[in-house]
Amino acid sequence: MGQLIKLQDYISRYENDVYHYATEFIRLKKKQWEQTKEQWKTSRKNDASPVLEETWEWLVEKPTLLERVKKWFRRSSVSEDDADILIDDKNDIVMEAANIDELKVLFLEDIFHMQLKWASSTVWYESNVHPKFYHEETLKYFLQRFPDTYLCLYKPVFLVKSAPVELDVLLLSPTTTWCLTFVEGEADNIIIASADRFWTEMTKKGEKKRINPVISLQRMEKIVVGIYKQYDIDFPVKKAVINRYGYIDGHPSLHHVQCIDKRNYERWFSMLRGLTLPLKHVQLKAAASLLRHCYSHYDIRTAWNTDEEKV
Repeated sequence: MGQLIKLQDYISRYENDVYHYATEFIRLKKKQWEQTKEQWKTSRKNDASPVLEETWEWLVEKPTLLERVKKWFRRSSVSEDDADILIDDKNDIVMEAANIDELKVLFLEDIFHMQLKWASSTVWYESNVHPKFYHEETLKYFLQRFPDTYLCLYKPVFLVKSAPVELDVLLLSPTTTWCLTFVEGEADNIIIASADRFWTEMTKKGEKKRINPVISLQRMEKIVVGIYKQYDIDFPVKKAVINRYGYIDGHPSLHHVQCIDKRNYERWFSMLRGLTLPLKHVQLKAAASLLRHCYSHYDIRTAWNTDEEKV
């Protein structure tokens, strides 16, 4: 799972120490998965059904399973009493899962709720998370389909000359900072790119104008590069416009931007997922520098436990 280190203008515990939490997330997730899996196997020791070989590639190849079991998750928010573990209701997960694949989906869904908590609270402060984020497909895409070593800033708000500026998506792999924006709509739509302020989206229903996403990407790149320069960080920055379900008709003005559409999406996605490098120091340094310039709106926690931050 990609790690959500910043969500809009919510306070994040990664802001306190990204070096600690980025590595701790990986350790805790692995620990909790092994415990959950062993508990599930024990509960089904009298079941004659064979336990399938463990692999996570099915999640990429058959994402529809996610939709099939999401009905089990009716919570609109996470429990306040998460202590220093990732799973609030491991027993419920073990009881609900009919097979190992469903167990993985439920496990990832529960961690997703935990990630929203880590990205919206510390031991002293908390931000009020909008309910839409618990069901936002694009957010779950970054958190549930990328490796643990990818760090995501989702629509972060930066302070630029004391003014708040909301960006799209920043995804930090161990080797690259990706500035990403989506131009998706109806399936098989065609986005006609241009150097003008508006692009054209063509669908079966007709045409409509969309704001040129390169404007946003250029703003993101300028902010990120400026911050990296300030802290003497040498970390490559790339830009991409994504349309997973349709097409992008390129334009000469896009020579500095990667267009990821239905024709080359799987190749691009496989390239990113196939990066097996561990977290890098320069990656964490870059993340820390970005978080230092993000804006956070929060209140004092109404209910908190001093033992919660022992991790």
